[in-house]
Amino acid sequence: MDIIRRKSGLSGNQLKILALVAMTCDHMGKQLYPEWILLQIIGRLAFPIFAFMVAEGCRYTHNRRSYLFSMVKIAGFCQIVYFLAMDSLYQCILVTFSLSILLIYCMDNAQKKRSLSAWIVFVSVCAGSWWICVILPSLLDKVLPGTDFAIDYGIWGVLFPVLVYLGKSREQKALLAGIALVSLGISMQGIQWYGLASLPLLWFYNGERGRWRMKNFFYFYYPLHLFVIYLLGLVL
Repeated sequence: MDIIRRKSGLSGNQLKILALVAMTCDHMGKQLYPEWILLQIIGRLAFPIFAFMVAEGCRYTHNRRSYLFSMVKIAGFCQIVYFLAMDSLYQCILVTFSLSILLIYCMDNAQKKRSLSAWIVFVSVCAGSWWICVILPSLLDKVLPGTDFAIDYGIWGVLFPVLVYLGKSREQKALLAGIALVSLGISMQGIQWYGLASLPLLWFYNGERGRWRMKNFFYFYYPLHLFVIYLLGLVL
């Protein structure tokens, strides 16, 4: 049985706003004040919350195609701007989540149809995601030394929403989120371990979206805040 919706606790919108604040602190710390490590520590809260809510979005959205393509479109726009402004091939978190959503949908389709072709598609998408996250960065570095191509948060970043999506109860989702965070900590080391501090916040998620429809705000805040931080970096 899925998470029981409760009036008390934190709504999805409240969690996302907390994640936006943490993300902004993180990016300001990296781009403007790298000596203020506390900003990046606070920023470790952002990814787990967003990843958790991506899993919930996949579960409750009424239009899966629109949900996926909205993420892909904003990711593509951000990557073009990021490349032109920073001359960087590093793939933003929206690319990570696009792969997560695709994996979830292919997994659901395979479980629903139980056909060989559906399972082949799912396995192919899994293999492709692994290749893009793990193999391709090292290949590009050999062909084009110094390239910074990588998927933000790597393969465990892609798998985080998939694992949470597999959970049916609040306890299962919290456990799977914890496993994903420990795996990220082992993979990335350093301050990434502070991401575990997001688990209490996720535990108090009440299963409600929130009163206001803020979907477009969350989508457009990401490129907008990066642009503002980039301009501030030029000024400072």
